Parts: sequence; C-alpha cells; structure tokens
Amino acid sequence: MSVTPPALVWFREDFRLADNAALADAAQSGGPLICFVILDEARLPGAAARWWLDGAVRALDARLKGMGGALHVFRGPSQSVLRRIVEQTSARSVFWNRRYDQKGRETDAAIKAELKDAGIVAHSHAGALLNEPWTVRTRSGTPFQVFTAFWRGVRDLGEPRPPLPEPKTMSFAGLPESLKRDCLRPDEYALRPQHPDWASGLRDAWTPGEAEAHDLLDSFLAHDLTAYATSRDFPGQDTSSHLSPYLRSGHITPAQVWHAVADRTEAASETDAAKFLAELGWREFAWSLLFAHDDLATRNLRPAFDAMPWRHDPEGLKAWQQGLTGYPLVDAGMRELWQTGWMHNRVRMVVASFLVKHLLIDWREGERWFADTLVDYDPASNAMNWQWNAGTGVESAPFFRVMNPILQSRKFDPDGTYIRRWVPELVRLPDSVIHTPWEADPDLLRHAGIAPGQTYPAPIVDHREARERALAAWRGLKAD
Repeated sequence: MSVTPPALVWFREDFRLADNAALADAAQSGGPLICFVILDEARLPGAAARWWLDGAVRALDARLKGMGGALHVFRGPSQSVLRRIVEQTSARSVFWNRRYDQKGRETDAAIKAELKDAGIVAHSHAGALLNEPWTVRTRSGTPFQVFTAFWRGVRDLGEPRPPLPEPKTMSFAGLPESLKRDCLRPDEYALRPQHPDWASGLRDAWTPGEAEAHDLLDSFLAHDLTAYATSRDFPGQDTSSHLSPYLRSGHITPAQVWHAVADRTEAASETDAAKFLAELGWREFAWSLLFAHDDLATRNLRPAFDAMPWRHDPEGLKAWQQGLTGYPLVDAGMRELWQTGWMHNRVRMVVASFLVKHLLIDWREGERWFADTLVDYDPASNAMNWQWNAGTGVESAPFFRVMNPILQSRKFDPDGTYIRRWVPELVRLPDSVIHTPWEADPDLLRHAGIAPGQTYPAPIVDHREARERALAAWRGLKAD
C-alpha cells in the first residue's frame, strides 16, 4: 500500500493560516502537510525584528499544534536545508509565498530550478501585497516614479482579490527521525536577546500573532478609523493602527485590511477610509521601488546627492540614537523607538529630518539604525522613507524643506502629552516651554527639577545655524 508523500509548506514572511495562498493550495493537494521555517542567517533581520520573528514562529507553532501539526524550525542556508528536508521526507511538492527583494527572488529561482531538475514541483503564490510589483506599471510599461500616479494605477485595477479563508481541513505528517535531530527546540532559536535582555519594553508593547493582528484591526476600525485623516499626525492621541509589524511578518495581509476597511466605510467617512488605505498604497509603492532598485537602502536614487558633504559626527549620531539631542520631540521619538521598537509616523519624519538636515549625517546611518531597532522593519518602506526624508529618492521631500522640530512639536504635540510620556525629565514643565526647555526661566527649571545640561541636555545644534548649514551644502550640489 503506497503512502501519499507529504506536501512541504515553507513559511517565510507569512506567519498566518488565513489568506495564505501557499497553505491553502497545499491543503488541497491531498497530501499531509509538513510546515517549516528556515532561520537563514543571510536572511535574518535586525535585532528588534528578530525578537518579533521569535514570537511569530512560536505563535504559529502553537496554532498548528492545536490542530495536530507543528511548525518545524531549521537553521542554515535555505537552499541546502530545503534540499535535505525534501530528500529526507520524499516530498514531491513544495509550497511557498513569493518574496520580492532581489536576493529573495534569486534564492527562490535557484531553488525552483533545482527542484524542477529533481522532478519536484515548486508552487509559488502571491500574498504579501495587494498587487505584485510588476503588475502596476505606466502605459509605457515602466515602474511609476510618483506615488499619486502609482496609487491611481492601483485603484484603476479595481478591488483587490477577496481574502482566502483558513483551510477547513488540514492533515499533518511527522518528521522522519533523520530530520528530527536537525529541528530546533524553542530554546535554540537564538532570536531573543540574552545578555543583556533589552526586550522588556517590546514584550510590554507587543504580542506577535495572527489573532492579535485581527484584534488590533477590529479595535482600530471600531475606535480610530473615524477622524483618522485629522488625528493621524498627533502622536499624543495614539490613533495609529499599529498594524505595521503584523503586516511585515504576515500575520495579516493588505487584502484582509483593505476589505475590512471597505466593510466599515459607513462608520467612517470616505476621506478617513481613503487616507488609511493610501497608507497601504505607500507600502505598495515602496515595494515597487525596491523591486526596481535592489540597492534602494544604499544608493541615492538622485545621483547628484552622491557628492553631498555628509558630516562624520559620531557624537551627534549617538545623541540622536539615544534621544539626547535636547529637542524634546526628537528625543521622545527616539526613546519610544528604543523602548518599544516602533515610532509614530509623524515623529519618524521629524527625527529623520533632524539627522539628515540638522546634523547633516548620511541618511544611510539612520536607515541602518532603524533596520536594527524597528519591530516593523521593512526593507522597502524603511529605505524609501529615508530617501524621501533626505530628498535623495525618486519622489522625495525637497532637501530645502527643513522640518523645524520646534514648530512640529508645538503643532502636533501641543499639550506635550507625547513628550511627557517618553521624556519624563520634562514632565513638570508647563506646556508653554516644554517644546523649548532651554528658553525656560532658570527658576522654572529648578522648580521642575531640571538642571540644564545635566538632567536634560541642551540642544546639540542650533536650529537656525543647522538649517543654514544644510542649505549651504545643498546649494553647493546645485552649483556643481
């Protein structure tokens, strides 16, 4: 009596059961499933995102174990590990959802070719985006360079596909004994920080998982979608969806979010719903750029900026990283990032502008820091947004528009709620001076328990002088 070979389901950036095309296809193949993930050092993200990956793996493993299966975890180069899994299980089919970065595409293409030569079928599916990057193009067939035109092109394609339900029935195969010794136990994942364990703030702020993602979406739609267009820029109001790390790790898909928002348009204005959906569009635009420019995180898309006289300023960079610049809104954002692995979108723009224009430090330094500290680190969005802030990308804020961190603070955190939460040294300052504590009366500072330069730093750079320095550097580029 013949035994049906197992269907291998390779999870990568899609830690979910619902709206998972690869899993749905495998479940319908007729064979029992072997679900696995490969921790490939060449593909692992920065420290904060590794912490999230650990939680994502554990959450999906728990779901599958509740159904009689498991998520088997292996470590090593993807191609060689997958080859061993295929050989030891005698599988005839492998299922995965596609990746869109160049290294991921090249790895998948090589694996697919090797499997084909061995007579094994690789089934690859779409799943991480509303539309695959090569499907949204200009009339001439080239990638869009401007977001508004790109988003119009997306909308012209019509509604995204409806999300797939979770497979109704799944059967599972166990690992052969020859593979079990290669399978990692949870204490062997080596994704969590150990010495020191700096992740307590991440644990307090987040719980990775598919169910948590949908709970968060439901809460956002019920409470914060209404008036989203007007409240989204105010970090003290905390009306962000906080879905970005869940989207990045594939606990939830853009299609699921899109249709959930569409179902709630009666409860929120069309303006609010459209503004929120445009944030999904911005993410899609980023991936279309990374698909076209694999070096998006390292190369100025505007070559003129290759001659920019960036400053080598280790002390300034460290002050920025630690939230000790003396500008309360900037410091609040950087401390929120360090504590929680996340930062409010408006504040991300302010801190990025400060690094690039006030300190005149290469945007790539900021991109690398965010890559290591964000739980929602996305190689496309992170790189594109840094280029946008630096003025070096295809669609960017002009370099001469230097964000004033004082005005941004007064406008978007007028009562200092956000600042007081993340910069507790300033909690006793009145609203009138919390944005510029260096201008406060010395008696007022003493009463608030602030010793300038000791308990809270003086500004590391003068706004006006920094602005003039940045503009002079930019004018030098244009002169050349």
